[in-house]
Formats: sequence, structure tokens, C-alpha cells
Amino acid sequence: MSRQVPMRVFVVGGTRFIGLHAVQLLVEAGHHVTVYHRGEHEAHLPSSVEHSHSAEAGMPVLEFPPDLDADVVLHMTPMGEADAQAAVRACRGKVGRIVAISSGDVYRAYGKFLGIEPGPVDAETLVESSPLRSVLYPYRSKASSPEDSQFNYEKTLAEGVLLAAATLPATVLRLPKVYGPRSNQDLASVYGARAHPEWRWTHGYVENVAWAIALAVMNEVSAGKIYNVGEEYTPTVAERLHTLPERDLPLFPEGNKNFSQNIVYDTTLIRTDLGFKEIVGYEEGLQRTFTRDDNH
Repeated sequence: MSRQVPMRVFVVGGTRFIGLHAVQLLVEAGHHVTVYHRGEHEAHLPSSVEHSHSAEAGMPVLEFPPDLDADVVLHMTPMGEADAQAAVRACRGKVGRIVAISSGDVYRAYGKFLGIEPGPVDAETLVESSPLRSVLYPYRSKASSPEDSQFNYEKTLAEGVLLAAATLPATVLRLPKVYGPRSNQDLASVYGARAHPEWRWTHGYVENVAWAIALAVMNEVSAGKIYNVGEEYTPTVAERLHTLPERDLPLFPEGNKNFSQNIVYDTTLIRTDLGFKEIVGYEEGLQRTFTRDDNH
């Protein structure tokens, strides 16, 4: 990995799964990283990483350190409008750029898959300018109370706040379904859809997704842009199962889901703009996913 002029990167949530790998990659590239978290999960991060502990660092993050000073803030956990606004207030005038993690669930196609958006399926591959959902708060019906994180979860609102912030250039990364050690390790997102062998849903191995995030942090050309992140080709469920061992995991509950609606990202832009390429091959990613335990 080539070295760059060291940057000061302040990471909101970097002790678990994707964030942990992104922090490691940034440190390997020579950058000074501070991780803002509650201190409840002290992951195996490089010794050079500084830790900023606060009870206010739990989701949604509405308070930031008053002495925040960084070249780039990497916000791994923006959930909705309120915490995006809090990030803008905290970063404006103190931070050069903000890189925020979003999700492909912002697309209208995802709403049609869930059965909450009207109209025929969207047949096109999803590019960054594809239509977004008009129906907000897709998981609110699952929330046990207004304090439940699913109640106010809405990445489309978070994106809108961040991208509209004056004097604070923002990058938004729309992630796919991520798998790897510590999360989706059994690839239930594939096995659970085996009743729909032709369905397609873009995935990404955790270290590859983290590398895409690190590239956006390290490259100023990403400022003001949205990037889809994920595999270059999205296989059908049947194609994926052909490469996996047989397992009898529970099927997805059908509910109102419309499996004729594919969720397929076009990831050309991040590949051409930032030079993104997978750093872990497909077979190696599967081996690491199935064999590495949660302590490594």
C-alpha cells in the first residue's frame, strides 16, 4: 500500500466489523486515526490509534467532542436526520471533509422489494442517480418504541443533510449486504433466499468494503460525491449457492417482499474515480468468513 501525506482522521464508530477494518487500513496507509466510541468494545486496533471515549458515542450520535479537529471525519453510523445534523454542526469549521456510510436501502428499488413502494419493478441496475425511496422509515413498523433505533432510521434523510451542508464537503458511500467474520458470517442473506434462485442482491466482503471506505477517506476527489460499493458482478442466488456448501438455514419470511425486484448496484464509478479493486478475492473471502472466529 502506497504511503500518503498523513491525515488526521476522526472515526465515529470504528471498533466493530467494517469500521474496524477501515481503521486498520487507514493506519497501514500512514494516517493518524482517532476512534470515537463508548469504550464498551475495545477491539484489537493498532497501538497508534487514539481513543476518544464518551457515553454520548452510542447510536444515534448527537454529541461530539468540543475539541474536534481533523482533516477528515469518517462517520460509520449516521442513522437519520437528527444525528446527521449533529455531525454537521460539530464538524463545520473544524473538519476538512466528512465521509458518511449509507446503504442501498435508500433506493426506490429496495422499497419495491420490501413491498412499501408502489409501481412496477425497477429493471435497471442501480447507479448513484437512480430514484430514491419516497416512503420513509422503512423499518419503523419493527420498532418496539420511539427509542428503538429502527424508529428514526432513515438514511435518505441523513444523506440529504450531509450533502447539502455548506462549507463541509461530504462523501456518501452506499453499502451492499456485507458479509465476513463477525456479521452475516453464515451467509444467511444467500441461503435464506434459496427459494428465489434467480434473485440478485449485491454483496461485498467486509475487507473489500472497508478498502472502498478507506479510499474515499484518503482521496479528496471523493468530496461531494456518492458511490455505490460492492462486487463488480452480482450473481443470482443460484450462482452463489453453487460456490457454497449445502446448509439448511431458515428461509426469509416472505411477507410483502417482491423477489422479482433485484437489488443490483453498478459500482463502476468508485472503480474509475478512486481506483477501487477488491483486495481479497472471492474464494479467499469465503474461506475467511467460514473459518475465522469472532476473536480474530
